[in-house]
This record gives sequence, structure tokens and C-alpha cells, in this order.
Amino acid sequence: MAHKGLLVDWGGVLTTDVFASFDAFCAREGLPAGTVRDLFRSDPAARELLAGLEDGTLPDAEFEARFAGLIGVGAGDLIARLMGGAGADADMLAFVRAARAAGVRTGLVSNSWGVDRYDRALLGELFDGVVISGEVGLRKPAPEIYVLGAEAVGLAPSECVYVDDLPGNLKPARALGMTTVHHRDAATTIAALRPLLGLPALSPPAPDPPTPDPPTPDPPTPDQPVPDQPVPDQPVPDQPVPGQPVPGPPTPGRPALDPPALEPPALGLRA
Repeated sequence: MAHKGLLVDWGGVLTTDVFASFDAFCAREGLPAGTVRDLFRSDPAARELLAGLEDGTLPDAEFEARFAGLIGVGAGDLIARLMGGAGADADMLAFVRAARAAGVRTGLVSNSWGVDRYDRALLGELFDGVVISGEVGLRKPAPEIYVLGAEAVGLAPSECVYVDDLPGNLKPARALGMTTVHHRDAATTIAALRPLLGLPALSPPAPDPPTPDPPTPDPPTPDQPVPDQPVPDQPVPDQPVPGQPVPGPPTPGRPALDPPALEPPALGLRA
């Protein structure tokens, strides 16, 4: 049976890869690649700062100042600089719109990096319900935030599909009875979601029609005149002058003689 609800993460699902954005930040700041990612995964001080930012207990400016000191960079607009390489994923946004238009209940469950950084008008276009960690004081992977996501779209967890780019955020959703999809790229995720939500698969594009051969002109029919063909110029033989002998062919071995010139007729004179 098709699921009635679609719950999605924001960063890394409806945007391009967040970790690629972190690496682009490191390159600009002269830090080794992977510095930010590795700190958030394994450094206790960095993880504590991240948790406070996401659940709303640590103001944005305080996170920026303390994390900047941890990695040795300037604090100004640090969150924007860290996330500056993550842009909207147009294909995923279009799919969520299409799913909602087809009657699927759509919801956002997002760990926030500041609650004022979302385009609220866009959220209104995409979702029937929105749960942002900094507003509810909970962050993934706490099970309660997934329950809030299902309630926001008016469904039981078992009726929902949840999509996230972090495998650790999928496990609690599965434990609640949600079907989960690990997002890697838009094409793969969309192909997985269509049958789960009862949406038809996209048909492959129709091939271009073959180009017709140019028409061959019909031969002329018997009752149609055939246009004259040009004939190369040919020399016209001299015609005999009346009253002059026609020279015959020359005798072999002897040159041909010109015919004698005609004398003008004598005029009759009287003495």
C-alpha cells in the first residue's frame, strides 16, 4: 500500500551536499580538507557547539565566535560562510512540489543552523507541516522530533516515508515504523520514492522522429513537354554563291587551286 506522507530533511536533501560546502570553506580558509566534517563527527567541543546551535540553546553569534576560535578563522558571518557552497537542489524541490500536488502530505524535519535562515514563503509552498529543531528544542536523532514531524502532517509514523542524507538520522525513524530512504542524489532518491508514494514512474523521453528524405522529382509524363537541352555551338559550312562553280575535292598529290576570279561583264560601247 502506498504511503500517505513524505517527510524530508533540509540541508543535504533539498540542498546540495553540505559536506562539500564545508570542504569548499576549508579550501578558502587554508584549512586541510575535511577539517570541519571531522570536528563535528569526533571532537567533543565541536559536537557540543553543534548540538547547542541545532536545538536553539546556543545563539548563532556565540556559536560563530566559539567555533571560529576552535578552527582559527574569523567569526564574521561564519554560518553563512560554512553553508555558502550548498545551493538548492532544483530536482528535489520540484519532486516535493509534485508529490504534494498529487495528494501526498509533505513535511520538513530539519536540524536548524539558526531559525531565521529559512525561506518561509518557500516552506509554505512545499510543505503541509514544518518541524525545525531550534523552534521545538529537539534535534535529530531524538525520536520525539520524528513523532512531531508525523503529527505536523496529520499522519501516524507508519504512514510516512522519511528521507535524510545522514544514516544516523534514519535509524530512529525506522524504529518508529517509518519507511526510510538514504539520500545520495536526486535521481536515485526520486526513483525510490515514486513507488513508495504511489506516484507513476516517469516515462522515458520519446525519440526524435526520423528526418524524411528529400523528395525525388517525378519524371515528365508523355503529355508534358521535355525542355530543350542546350546544343554546343557548331560551325556553319559556307554556302555556294549563285553563278559560281563549286570547287571539287583536291586531286591527291596536287595542291588545290583557287577558282579563277570572274571577269566583270564587258560594257557595250558605241563609237
